[in-house]
Amino acid sequence: MAKPKGRVILFPSLLAPGATDDVLPRRNLELLRQVRFFVVEELRSARRFLKHCHRDIDIDALSFEVLNEHTAAEEVAAMLQPALEGHDIGVISEAGCPAVADPGADLVAAAQRAGVEVLPLVGPSSILLSLMASGFNGQSFVFRGYLPVEARARAAAFKEMERAIARNRQTQIFIETPYRNRRLLEELTSSLPATMLLCVAVDINGEHQNISTRQLQWWKANPPALEKRPAIFLLYS
Repeated sequence: MAKPKGRVILFPSLLAPGATDDVLPRRNLELLRQVRFFVVEELRSARRFLKHCHRDIDIDALSFEVLNEHTAAEEVAAMLQPALEGHDIGVISEAGCPAVADPGADLVAAAQRAGVEVLPLVGPSSILLSLMASGFNGQSFVFRGYLPVEARARAAAFKEMERAIARNRQTQIFIETPYRNRRLLEELTSSLPATMLLCVAVDINGEHQNISTRQLQWWKANPPALEKRPAIFLLYS
């Protein structure tokens, strides 16, 4: 009789430093303690997260595979081997929900093809939490991930978002690398209508959380300190 397959368990991680009990269900923490095989986006942050959840965890007894934007497609399927042998695999993103704007989606796709059960767990999502707090349309929205870096393509993305808001009343959600947050804000305030609404959500669930919705003209006059701070941006009108 064939041995039952393990599961791919998607463990949301913290969005900002803080107490795990404040944002993660007890079930997550209990399951986390039982898993011995992990696929993670960034090894250091994953190890730190695990230790934060369980101080007494034996990190050296765990097995880690790194899955990031540099991982070759042909390497992903091999990461499922522990599940095929009956062991659960935990997937941890650098922040928030794995497999959403995250390379872990490739492992989930491989698991679905192989008939391995995927178990998504409840936890913090910067996309949904910022949308909930923005006051924008939560019925129709799009997450655009990172906007183009090249100037012409970036300008075209701004105009496309402006049209989507005007035509479909669709909230536009996007992110940027923290060190480019300030530049993005400057470009938004100089390229789009001054009365358009922008929500900037910073350090979600953390001690210094700030989620504010203002017109672009207000942001232009009151630029926040966004350098090196994880932020997510939402546009609407």
